[in-house]
Amino acid sequence: MQNKGLIKFFAILFALVSIYQLSFTFVANNVKSEAKAFAGDNPDKELKYLDSIDKVSVLNLGFTNFTYNEVKNKQINKGLDLEGGINVILQISIKDVLKGLSNNSKNPVFNKSLADATANLEGNKTYLNKFFEAFEANSKGTTRLADSDIFANRSLQGEGGIDIKMSDSEAQKVIKRKVEESIESAYKVLRERIDKFGVTQPNIQKLGETGRILVELPGAKDVDRIKKLLGGKAQLEFWETYKIEEIGNFLGAANEALKKTEIKKTETQPVVKDSLNALLTDTKDSADVKKGNNPLFDKIIMNGGGPILGYFAPKDTATINAYFKRPEIRVLLAADQHNAKFVWSKPTTIKDAKEKDVEVVELYALKGNRDNAPAMSGGVVTDAKDTFDQLGKPAVSMQMNSQGARTWEELTGRAFSQKGYIAIVLDNIVYSAPGVTSGPIAGGRSEITGSFDVAETKDLANVLNAGKLPASADIIQSTVVGPSLGQAAIDAGMTSSIVGFLLVCIWMVFYYGKAGWYANLALLLNLLFLFGIMASFGFVLTLPGIAGIVLTLGTAVDANIIIYERAKEELRDGKSLSEAVAASYGWHGAMRSIIDANVTHVLTGAILFIFGTGPIKGFALTLLIGIATSLFTSIFIARIFIDRNIAGKGDLTFSTSITKNWFTNFHFDFIKVKKFTYIFSSIVVIVSLISIFFVNGLDQGVDFVGGRTFQVKFEKPVDATVVSDELSAAFGTPVEAKILGDDDQLKITTKYKIKEDGVAVDKEVNEKLYAALAKYYPNTSYEKFINSYDGKQVGVLQASKVGASISEDIKTNSYWAVLGAMAVIFLYLMISFRKWQYSLGAIAAVAHDVIFVLGIYSLCYKFMPFHMEMDQHFIAAILTVIGYSMNDTVIVFDRIREFIIGNRKGSFEDIVNASINTTLSRTLNTSLMMIIVLLTMFLFGGESIRGFIFAMLIGIVVGTYSSLFIATPVLVDTISKDDKHNIEEKHKQA
Repeated sequence: MQNKGLIKFFAILFALVSIYQLSFTFVANNVKSEAKAFAGDNPDKELKYLDSIDKVSVLNLGFTNFTYNEVKNKQINKGLDLEGGINVILQISIKDVLKGLSNNSKNPVFNKSLADATANLEGNKTYLNKFFEAFEANSKGTTRLADSDIFANRSLQGEGGIDIKMSDSEAQKVIKRKVEESIESAYKVLRERIDKFGVTQPNIQKLGETGRILVELPGAKDVDRIKKLLGGKAQLEFWETYKIEEIGNFLGAANEALKKTEIKKTETQPVVKDSLNALLTDTKDSADVKKGNNPLFDKIIMNGGGPILGYFAPKDTATINAYFKRPEIRVLLAADQHNAKFVWSKPTTIKDAKEKDVEVVELYALKGNRDNAPAMSGGVVTDAKDTFDQLGKPAVSMQMNSQGARTWEELTGRAFSQKGYIAIVLDNIVYSAPGVTSGPIAGGRSEITGSFDVAETKDLANVLNAGKLPASADIIQSTVVGPSLGQAAIDAGMTSSIVGFLLVCIWMVFYYGKAGWYANLALLLNLLFLFGIMASFGFVLTLPGIAGIVLTLGTAVDANIIIYERAKEELRDGKSLSEAVAASYGWHGAMRSIIDANVTHVLTGAILFIFGTGPIKGFALTLLIGIATSLFTSIFIARIFIDRNIAGKGDLTFSTSITKNWFTNFHFDFIKVKKFTYIFSSIVVIVSLISIFFVNGLDQGVDFVGGRTFQVKFEKPVDATVVSDELSAAFGTPVEAKILGDDDQLKITTKYKIKEDGVAVDKEVNEKLYAALAKYYPNTSYEKFINSYDGKQVGVLQASKVGASISEDIKTNSYWAVLGAMAVIFLYLMISFRKWQYSLGAIAAVAHDVIFVLGIYSLCYKFMPFHMEMDQHFIAAILTVIGYSMNDTVIVFDRIREFIIGNRKGSFEDIVNASINTTLSRTLNTSLMMIIVLLTMFLFGGESIRGFIFAMLIGIVVGTYSSLFIATPVLVDTISKDDKHNIEEKHKQA
């Protein structure tokens, strides 16, 4: 081998760099262990300990020191499935951005196009492009984007803006740029909010041009609080309010009008104190007076006063909102009240007439105008701080700019003179509505008070300082993983890695003897390089990523197997050890097969990386890195050891006394049995397709259809059917509950309100889940049931949500990923082998494998003891199967090409049979390595990836079969008679 010294130099340098990079991870883990030991079970104490040593030197290398903060930033980052925390994908509402850019245009074509774009949005299509398509279809050339009542408004005119003379295509370019600027603005706002929140190593990134932003918060635990922080638009407004005596006549009239439509005649009963005045002035609980059928008044829990129109149950707000939106109800407002805006406060707790605590919301009527604009917006706030009011309750103080200070003085002066109230509204929720009792307030200082806790005031000050989002940010996908579940995943991953590594090493030594030891040393170095690269570039390690690393154990020895088997053939042909090694490492020896096989791996891995998200991207990344490091160590590092043996003892045989004659002189007619294999495979394919499309279908996970899933741990074993029925009754829609591993752990799936986005909906689902399961948790509060904390053993250990819009994208990406992988491999093989028949044989085998795996999942998902869902993990498994199926097929095809070019005697079928038989040892050994590591992961890798591993396990077994009995027979049957004749004539003359 040439340049051996240079390879040694780079290998040693690479190893030293990898050890250096990994040292930060070891030190960081040691410091965390010390912090845990110091704090016991107190997570706050642990966090304070780590904060206290943030700038303390914890690693001294002699020539330089590193603080804990520096070490922490250089360690291998663990994904949320290992570290615990929260992952969300936020969708910035492009619809809101467009409305803002148009100054809330009332143009009917514009608004219909917005509605059409929303209704017709498809997977992998951006909202903006659908809007442009809808606008073109609706306008029919009569309306332009650059019309003055749409985008050529005052705010968009000027340099770089919309000119009224612009064509639609020109205006589209400007609008796209403005939308991108809005997304960038949202990204910066969210980044500032997260930075001030104080989470360690947060990750936030824009996802292409989709308007989506990925946020990962490792170690975050307070689910509802974080979702509120991320999703809150922070639109602060100051409104003047109506007093109860000013709006009371309308409420009474509305109540009477609603009786005609909401109360059946047969239900009418005598009304006690049925007068508005009595209702509004009675100091007792309104239950005493609402004896009759009053659609509006019956819902009042307690009377209000001042700006508060009454206290209502949160569950009734939707009904009352619907009442006030009716045209026949709105018309009852006085002439100067037609623009009144009815809003609610945040929930609070009061005591009813029986001194019981009840949760209520307050109803307010804001003084609106034709533009639905507040008296003053929150854009004037220059600084906000969390503080305490005069009563010692948490509050938020604000400082306004000079313009805001003047407006605030006018507004408070008017409220003082009219004895009115000013509502402080954040994201359409009233936080407080104080009166002004001491005259106009000068200087621009103000305070927001209400039923806050300290955490809420900190978050509110945070979002006000960070600024408001340019549009609503809806959480369309989220995953919450508890730290205890993350630790279990790490333990499972470590166990499967160690067991898999040992089994591969044992087999290599058993089968190849001393050469197997060389392969194992190369494998060990390969793992060091792989982790070193991940640490150097800051890549994130996930549970599927660990699966990718374990798979690398199988692929790492794949090249060694191909080289060793070729060397054994050369030795049997009478060559010396040095000649056999040189030939096996040559292009016409093993290198061509290795390159062809690994190119197919790289292609499928790259497609998986492009189309995958989150942990699947991590799986693809480790797979791709593993391919590169495996090739280097297998081809160059193992060669160094082999060359040293040749120069010394020269006793390598690439086998042991037991395995010496395995698969030698093996002559099986694979082509002769093709009729039987065709029939068998056809039956399997037909049965699979019938099951998929007509009988069982596939168990589509929330990734494909949208929904919410919860991994819930109970205090003792439960009946999944009973829990499913209870939850279905509570949610009013079917809820699926399946046992996950043990009988005391369930995977709960619901599609309840999945098409509705917003923090309030997420919290509602959490509360319904807790309320329905509360009887199973007599000693667990809502916060402990939902939120994560160290050492959590019961309650929600993991939760995820996939919105309807993103599920369509995931499904579309999955289809394209599988089809794209097959198309790319088809083209590569056609270019490499220069005949389309090779590509057809390979793709026929791959299609067979994919349908076979899908069929197994369709037939078995209802009764298997583990989950067999169609999700992103399953697609990753399918793509991996495609890559490995190609591996076996390419080895056989390369040997066929070699024999055709060479002097092999016999018919074309004889050449093909000889090619399969002479490569059978390589094919089976390669597949056996994969099966060993996959079985290890299936048994020890943890419940969450068992279905994912099972798909690959079945795929590798079926892929080996199809390489031998489908790919080559299809090649034989599609090669033309003329080509066969030419090949046979050439070999007769040789």
